Amino acid sequence: MESARRREELPGRDPPTDEQIDAAVRLLSLLADETRLRILCALSVGEFDVKTLVTITGSTTTATSQHLARLRDAELVSVRRDGRRAIYRLSGGHLRKLIREALSEADHHILGLPPHE
Repeated sequence: MESARRREELPGRDPPTDEQIDAAVRLLSLLADETRLRILCALSVGEFDVKTLVTITGSTTTATSQHLARLRDAELVSVRRDGRRAIYRLSGGHLRKLIREALSEADHHILGLPPHE
């Protein structure tokens, strides 16, 4: 069902649907939390258990587990069992690229680098 919201035409692309915008907002809001972003950055380079992610994030086990649960619910991370340990990893390559681009954009701001395509 189409929304009454006005959509601007994007050159060379159909305007995003309300569903796409809503999904993107949910995704970006999950990335906007420092602990979750640290977790996702770590998982973008490998698989880790909760204990290792606690060390990486500097958070508590309880808080890290709660963040992982939110990321799992959003299907951004997946988990596999290795005996009694739960091993987490990113669910897809698009998220890895998004994290890399966000950090690259941050570098541009921090280092005063000029924008580029």
